[in-house]
Amino acid sequence: MNNFVHDQVLKAIRSQDMFSKNDRLLIAVSGGKDSLALWDILLKLGYRADALYVNLGIGGYSESSQEKVVRFSEAVAAGYGATLHIHTVEQAEGAGIRELAMLAHRPTCSTCGTIKRYQFNHAAIRQGYDVMATGHNLDDEAARLLGNVLHWQNEYLEKQGPSLPASLDGFAKKVKPLYRLTERELAAYCVLNRIDYVVEECPMAKGARTLLYKEVLNRLETESPGTKQMFYWGFLEKSRTPATSTSTTIAENDRSTLHPCSLCGQPTTAETCSYCKLMARAKASTAR
Repeated sequence: MNNFVHDQVLKAIRSQDMFSKNDRLLIAVSGGKDSLALWDILLKLGYRADALYVNLGIGGYSESSQEKVVRFSEAVAAGYGATLHIHTVEQAEGAGIRELAMLAHRPTCSTCGTIKRYQFNHAAIRQGYDVMATGHNLDDEAARLLGNVLHWQNEYLEKQGPSLPASLDGFAKKVKPLYRLTERELAAYCVLNRIDYVVEECPMAKGARTLLYKEVLNRLETESPGTKQMFYWGFLEKSRTPATSTSTTIAENDRSTLHPCSLCGQPTTAETCSYCKLMARAKASTAR
């Protein structure tokens, strides 16, 4: 099992030209099976991989998640000389995710996504990492693709691939080395390697469309095994262009539409980025 999982990750890294042994990697970890498995795999394969955990302040769920991450860091990652960074939303942003969402009058999942994307990219750039890696697996990417196709979100479809270049200053290169592996395969890997992870879904994710898309794809997979793989890998094959061409196109598009946020400097299409807008709205609500 270990050999199979490691081989699939190596194929993903090489086929998508994700990174090399000389690169410094920052892994976004959540305490779940996928991100902890990714950290374990990359360390065992000899890559220089540190990690960042963002504590969202979701009561016992966040406490348990951080506990799993810290335990893995101390028991496994530290032996490879890897470092765990922790960002606590309540300390840095002034409130937990629920309160911030309420203050900004935005859905909790949307608020969560905005903060995590910002902090992961910010940490990678600020601390000089070459690549930021996430634990998205085949099930995640197939579900995301289904949602983007159903709504014909062309902008998202263009960046649906497992490797996105650092298209301009302020953006870190982003990769998904687990896109060839399913949730079940990664769960089996964690059991085999005694990786303790949070089993429960985030309590804020109840009703999320992504879960519905996964349920639909699981039903299709039961009736026709291999559906997820054919769907997502088929999309990658149909949209495949030379890596340099893809990188150039994305970079050109980003340069023509993005510019530094007036408050924090990260790339955005508006005068201020989504994160700064979120924080401004939350602070304005608090001041009333």
